[in-house]
Amino acid sequence: MPVDIAALVEQAAEGRPRAVARLISLVEGASPQLREVMAALAPRCGNAYVVGLTGSPGVGKSTSTSALVSAYRRAGRRVGVLAVDPSSPFSGGALLGDRVRMGEHASDPGVYIRSMATRGHLGGLAWAAPQAIRVLDAAGCDVVLVETVGVGQSEVDIAGQADTSVVLLAPGMGDGIQAAKAGILEIGDVYVVNKADRDGADATVRELNHMLGLGEARAPGDWRPPIVKTVAARGEGLDEVVEALEKHHGWMAERGALAERRTRRAAREIETIAVTALRERIGELHGGQRLDALAARVTAGTLDPYAAADELVEGVTEVHTGLPGTAG
Repeated sequence: MPVDIAALVEQAAEGRPRAVARLISLVEGASPQLREVMAALAPRCGNAYVVGLTGSPGVGKSTSTSALVSAYRRAGRRVGVLAVDPSSPFSGGALLGDRVRMGEHASDPGVYIRSMATRGHLGGLAWAAPQAIRVLDAAGCDVVLVETVGVGQSEVDIAGQADTSVVLLAPGMGDGIQAAKAGILEIGDVYVVNKADRDGADATVRELNHMLGLGEARAPGDWRPPIVKTVAARGEGLDEVVEALEKHHGWMAERGALAERRTRRAAREIETIAVTALRERIGELHGGQRLDALAARVTAGTLDPYAAADELVEGVTEVHTGLPGTAG
């Protein structure tokens, strides 16, 4: 049954959790009303500060996220949490266990927690994550914390979705070379060494400082990522993390970097939607036969792949607009 999107968005803006949940479910399920949802949300977006948290399994992402929620709530901020879990390649399901770790916030009306499965999407985020962030933004969250999968060397998509990216590490989780291989030295705006009460925490900080120093030279006034030690299970050091986040937010706003990041984020989102739509139309084109015919000609050597791609694009635009070779 069609949903009254305008009423749902109005209820979400009032902070009603069931309305927020329904909107995110429409987004995740790629509802036929998805375009209507996004159009209704657009005027209400752009106010939330989006913070991404990533790191290897076992570093304490969920515990740190919960402690950050507490720190922001003490400051009177409304907080949305989007916790992304990997989907099993065997069952297709996901544990979605972050609600267990963040149970202390379950009854707080100023906190909204949503778990999402990646559903096979690579890069550490679910496909619907950008749209879900928009829902939480429009629902009046001052801060949106996005906890990513962070399971390997390709799980760095959060850098493209967050205003500030927080990378969590822990003593004994590997040396600086592993950190460099994972790509985290390129995406972090703030580094957090959690479980700092363990042996080796100071060595991890020194190693991380050294690895960051090997990067490209920074001009005066450029942002240098701070390294903060925490014991998230005891709530230690989280106020310092919030302070580092606020400093980065202020630095970006002052330099115009915040608007630039958000524009890049929107550009990637537009591109993804456009490419997805194009793939769907290619699949619909003569039941996919045109693509197969072009592929056969490329295999036979009678057509090169670039010319084949041009023909395919022309065919898609012809079907869509009725005008040969023109975009609609």
